[in-house]
Amino acid sequence: MAEVEILRVDDRQTAREFLEFPYQLYRGNPYWVPPLRVAQKQLFDTRRHPFYRGAEMERFLARRNGRVAGRVAAILNRNYNEFHGEQAGFFGFLEMENDPAVCGALLAAARDWLAGRGARVFRGPVNPSTNYECGMLVEGFDSSPVVMMTYNPPYYPELMERAGWRKAKDLYAYFLLRRDVDAGKMQRVAERSLAGDRVLIRPIRMGAAFNDDVAAIWQVYNASWSRNWGFVPMTREEFVLMAKEMKAILIPDLVLVGEVKGRIAGFALALPDINQALIHAGGRLFPFGLPKILYYKRTIRTVRVIALGVVPEHRTAGMAAGFYAALLEHGSRLGIEGGEFSWVLEDNVLMNRSLRAFGAARYKTYRIYEWN
Repeated sequence: MAEVEILRVDDRQTAREFLEFPYQLYRGNPYWVPPLRVAQKQLFDTRRHPFYRGAEMERFLARRNGRVAGRVAAILNRNYNEFHGEQAGFFGFLEMENDPAVCGALLAAARDWLAGRGARVFRGPVNPSTNYECGMLVEGFDSSPVVMMTYNPPYYPELMERAGWRKAKDLYAYFLLRRDVDAGKMQRVAERSLAGDRVLIRPIRMGAAFNDDVAAIWQVYNASWSRNWGFVPMTREEFVLMAKEMKAILIPDLVLVGEVKGRIAGFALALPDINQALIHAGGRLFPFGLPKILYYKRTIRTVRVIALGVVPEHRTAGMAAGFYAALLEHGSRLGIEGGEFSWVLEDNVLMNRSLRAFGAARYKTYRIYEWN
């Protein structure tokens, strides 16, 4: 068998091969959701995407017998290292055939590039940070991922172990059907928690006021997650771009803010699972992708609860309980039948316990690996 050849992505041809490889690898897979190529190109654009103003990325291809057999990106996130005081490097966008030599060669290339820039510990996958898609699926391969979550074949974790990588942290995904929730009990808990705290929970404002709400939510996001494992603050430019992208699919009644004395102190974000429409588009908007997305978008009845954060000084105000009750009430009115809550750190005892108490079932596990 021919040796594995590792190449840097340094021209239009290799950039096209890097982009297209997953569409070839997953052809015929009923669970993989092809991302829109236009969105992937934007995320790979190190000159224009705001993430790369605080980070560097180098992409690699693996070839065997003249054809592409895998890909990976090495990511040096300066913002992360400054925030955590670490010398960490990351890998992401990993895709590969079931070939230990390909896996080992790709990850070695990423480590070498990162080590040459001062990294001493290596983690991944992150695409390109924990604020975007991240984690490798290790349990729950029998269903498609929801919006902004990943999918990979079952052989990936075994290849990672064989290449010498070990678990750094597991991330859990829970699923909850609306019919299994005691709505009356949840409302009573919320009312007791909010009593006397003068918390106003309202939908995000659209139109001209949207940008004002986004700016306030950005501050809450960075403040409320600052102590979470693996967290890296988002720059304002990153957050605004992500909000702009989400605006096309969000439902205002499922994006909630909590105000205390007129100041936004918390927010909850749930998005319709647009992956249920994207899976029919093949990764392209034109000529047939967009009509398919618009058609299947009307049938979506599940959401992903992506984030629920409260600034530290108001975490005892019962705002989280109020968010859950409001999401349930609004979702019921909108015909939402259920949703995924993801992702939750394996050692976030309070959140894991709360979701189980509501009746949610853990059905997928994602893993961040580490080489130290």
